[in-house]
Amino acid sequence: MSRVLIVGAGLTGSICAYLLHRGLFSKVRVSVWDKSRDSGGRMATSQNPSNTSCTVDLGAQYLTATPYYAKVHKSIPVFKGLISNEEGSVNYVTPSGVSSIVKHYLKESAGAHVLFGHHVTHVCCKGSGWEVHQKGGSPEQFDVVVLTMPVPQILQLQGDISSLMEEAERQMLEDVSYSSRYALGLFYKAGVRISVPWAAKYVSDNPCIRYVAIDDKKRNLEVSEECGPSLVVHTTVPFGVQHIEETAEDVKSIILQELKNVMPDLPEPESTSCQKWRYSQVTRSVPERPGQVTLSSRPLLVCGGDGFTRSDFDGCVGSALKVFDVLKSSL
Repeated sequence: MSRVLIVGAGLTGSICAYLLHRGLFSKVRVSVWDKSRDSGGRMATSQNPSNTSCTVDLGAQYLTATPYYAKVHKSIPVFKGLISNEEGSVNYVTPSGVSSIVKHYLKESAGAHVLFGHHVTHVCCKGSGWEVHQKGGSPEQFDVVVLTMPVPQILQLQGDISSLMEEAERQMLEDVSYSSRYALGLFYKAGVRISVPWAAKYVSDNPCIRYVAIDDKKRNLEVSEECGPSLVVHTTVPFGVQHIEETAEDVKSIILQELKNVMPDLPEPESTSCQKWRYSQVTRSVPERPGQVTLSSRPLLVCGGDGFTRSDFDGCVGSALKVFDVLKSSL
């Protein structure tokens, strides 16, 4: 039985784990490592520290599944609970937050050993397999490694990754680029009302703020007497780039001040959560969007994720399917 390590518990990584469980259950033992404290990656949902039933999506806001890709990717079930935010729309939101999608696929990959706080630093060829090192922990041996984190983080790995790449291949990965931004979640006490006629809107005339959403309205949830509303703000990309080396705490005060200009009647929040997205969305992917790049066939090391396709649900599903095809033909 082959030991497979998937690095990254985001959408691509979780679907890869699900596909391996469904298609190669008797042949593999799957581990999923992520450096964060929870699954989701850029499909992150944050909780109000005072009331965990009050949540806000700090990353992806909705899913867009085109009819074409829905047909092509019909082997990947979208779990029950997704609701369209408009009749006839192809944009979907999740009542429990977008991270619940990733959690669903990890749950469906029953048997996968999912570990958080595992920050991979080195991937070294060891005999017929890989020795994978994580910060502050002992190295472990795997037969196959799948890397699904942002491409710049793949290039930062130490060990034998660099020697596996030819110059043209390295240049191809170095040319992948991402936008950067901050997201700020605001949580409110039960009983507070945010009186605006919209659920979400894009802001075009502010240098800091690009997008604002009232999460309970965005998800079509009924007003609860036990849970207050939540709101998320996404900054513009130029603002994110300008402040990317600053701490989230320092940037938060700037965003809050600009939010007062956009929504002057907004109540004071009970608590906030600020997230820096250094790698927010792919602006330039690997040429021809192959879905995956195999850096080594023996032992097998495959890279996948939206950097190899595009930054949306369809792209991540497509990448996971391409990665699975490589694994299926090799194991």
